[in-house]
Amino acid sequence: MNNELTATTNESVVSSIRHSNGKFHNSVQSEAPSLGKTLGIFKRYFTEKKIDSTPTEQVPMLQVTRQQLDALSDDNVHIVKLGHSTLLIKMHGEYWLIDPVFSMRASPFSFIGPKRFQPTPISIDDLPPIDKVLISHNHYDHLDQAAIKALNTKTRAFLVPLGVEGDLQKWGVNEEKIKQFDWWQEQQTEHALVAFTPSQHFSGRGIGDGNKTLWGSWVVKTPGRSFYFSGDSGYFAGFKSIGDKYGPFDLTFIETGAYDKDWADIHMTPEESVQAHIDLAGDTMVPIHNGTFDLAFHPWYEPLVRVSEAALKYNVSLSTPVFGQVFKLEHKPIQTVWW
Repeated sequence: MNNELTATTNESVVSSIRHSNGKFHNSVQSEAPSLGKTLGIFKRYFTEKKIDSTPTEQVPMLQVTRQQLDALSDDNVHIVKLGHSTLLIKMHGEYWLIDPVFSMRASPFSFIGPKRFQPTPISIDDLPPIDKVLISHNHYDHLDQAAIKALNTKTRAFLVPLGVEGDLQKWGVNEEKIKQFDWWQEQQTEHALVAFTPSQHFSGRGIGDGNKTLWGSWVVKTPGRSFYFSGDSGYFAGFKSIGDKYGPFDLTFIETGAYDKDWADIHMTPEESVQAHIDLAGDTMVPIHNGTFDLAFHPWYEPLVRVSEAALKYNVSLSTPVFGQVFKLEHKPIQTVWW
C-alpha cells in the first residue's frame, strides 16, 4: 500500500499499521461474520415484523436558504444537521460538509434500499461553495456517489480515509483536491486543526471490497472551541484514547441509531453512545445517525427515546436540534423532543 499520504502526519503516528493482507483492521479484532449469521440476518429482514420502522407523520424540519447561511456571522462556528449523519458547518466564514448524503436512498440502486423519510433542508444546488468535505467511511449512508459528483465543482478539498480517494477519483474528483488520512493523522487548516481518529467499524460498497478502505471519526479543534464526529462505531476503548489526546469537546456528534444484537460490535446502543460521550470528555452530546433512514429493526424513534433516558441517568447534557436548525458550537443545549 502507498504510504505517501497527503495529510500532515503527527510525529506519534505509526502510519498504516491497521493495514495487512490487503485489508484494514480494527484495533481489537472481532469475529468475522459467518455465512450462517449473514443468512440469519437476511431471514430476519424477511420474517421479523417491524414496529414503527418509519414515521407516520412528517419529521419536523426547518428549511435552510443560502441567504440565511450567508447572513450568519463569520466569527463563530455554526452547525446544521441536514439528516442522518450529514452536517453543514460554517467555520469562521468557510462552509464545510461532513458525510454529505443527499440521495433519496442509501443504496447502490435508485429503486430499492433504505429510503429517506424526507428530503434534506437544503439542496446541493442551493448550497454555497464548500471549502471542505469530510468523509468518515464509504458506506452508502455516509458516502453518496451522486452527492460527491454534484459537489465536485463547488468543493475545494475532500478529506477522506485511506483508500476512499480511489472512489472519488473514479467519480471525477481530481486527485489534487483529495487529502487522505490514516488514524491519528492531522492537518492544520486556516481556522482549525483537523484530525482523523479511530472507530470500530468496517467498510465496503459491494461484493469483494470489504475493508479495502479505512473508516474512522473526526476531531475539529479551533483555537477556542472543538467538536468530535463519531462516524459509525461500536463501543470501544478508543473513545477514551481520543478524549485523552484531544478532549475535552464542546460538542460530540455521536452515532445513535441502527444498532442491533446481530451487529453489536460495530454499532453502539444509545446507552453505549452516552458512555462514549463521557469517555471523550464531551460537554454536550448531539445524537446523529437517526431520524432519516430505516436501517435496523428498532422503531425509528427508539434511539432518541433511549439516549434521552440514558443522558438523564448519567447527567449528560443532550442537545436535540431538529433538522435544519442552526446552532453555534457553544450554543446552550437544544432540548426539543421532536420525535
